[in-house]
Amino acid sequence: QVQLVESGGGLVQAGGSLKLSCVASGRIFAGNTMAWYRQAPGKQRELVATVTSSGGTNYANSVKGRFALSRDNAKNTVYLQMNRLKPEDTAVYYCNSYPIIPGGWGQGTQVIVSS
Repeated sequence: QVQLVESGGGLVQAGGSLKLSCVASGRIFAGNTMAWYRQAPGKQRELVATVTSSGGTNYANSVKGRFALSRDNAKNTVYLQMNRLKPEDTAVYYCNSYPIIPGGWGQGTQVIVSS
């Protein structure tokens, strides 16, 4: 069973910032590309950003320049720094490997951006 524990979400005004954290089990984290995904109400889950085991990152166009993804390999943790948040960033945010390793998802962390 995959263990993924996301935290750091909350309610923030447009233009504000949040930093999300995700602690993953070693099985899914070690040596793998990790990613943040999000699912807005009524929409499919989408890929937000990825970070390779060596720290290389890629971002969806919708968050490029506003979000920054990093990882701490010693702590099996990935972070998502979200700046200049917009109402359309409202979603439940999840972390997982990329591509996804079967084994389930964490509970996610809710981000709500008010206008």
